[in-house]
Amino acid sequence: MAKPHHDQQNPASGTHASRSTSASSTTARNPLRRAVEALPPPIFALPFIAFVLAAIAIYFLSSRHDPAPNSVHSTPLDLLSIPASTYSEPKGTMSSTEQTFIAIKPDGVQRGLVGPIISRFENRGFKLAAIKLVTPSKEHLEAHYADLKGKPFFDGLIKYMLSGPICAMVWEGRDAVKTGRSKQPPMTFFSRISLTNSAILGATNPLASAPGTIRGDYAIDVGRNVCHGSDSVENAKKEIALWFKEGDVVSYKQSQFDWIYEKA
Repeated sequence: MAKPHHDQQNPASGTHASRSTSASSTTARNPLRRAVEALPPPIFALPFIAFVLAAIAIYFLSSRHDPAPNSVHSTPLDLLSIPASTYSEPKGTMSSTEQTFIAIKPDGVQRGLVGPIISRFENRGFKLAAIKLVTPSKEHLEAHYADLKGKPFFDGLIKYMLSGPICAMVWEGRDAVKTGRSKQPPMTFFSRISLTNSAILGATNPLASAPGTIRGDYAIDVGRNVCHGSDSVENAKKEIALWFKEGDVVSYKQSQFDWIYEKA
């Protein structure tokens, strides 16, 4: 005889009840879990959302600082998709005969860096137009650094430059002054530094000079920064005239000229 309906047991219901009781007891024994479960779900997504938004912002901001199509950062493929007039050098804007004065200071001479420094300019494609090893007088150096007279470090600078022979040189080539010595741009989060676009000498303070520049590779202290370079075309002319007599600077065509310059 079948048992009354109300006397029957439902195994599924019993199992569910036991599991619920077990989960409740586990939660009761773990207050940390109970606190975490009480938090609203969106809080857990905030770090991920913040990361995604930051990545998107960095991508768009960095894309605004991409170099121009005619810069040294461009790939040949980039240039192929741009009209030649965009990246071709305008005629008459820069001369391949621009000259700059470069002097290897006493510390550079004493350390045997004359050869490596000359190689830096030759490897870049510049032409050596004059060179001599000289020990200048105090009056000569004071005339050379006349714009610094009155500075606290002036006397120490003259004493340092008198401490040994100096290798004075004239280098010639397109944009020679700017390439030989230019102010290093301030570094920012979005800066993209290319060593091929750095000045050959580097910043006045060697510690601020990029690796690959002369000062960045061979110097540490600003008071022993190995080289001097003209900071403008006008000053280059004055310095060349001060250090070299008429006829000392040789004019000739470099044998690799046509392999260095596309246009004279």
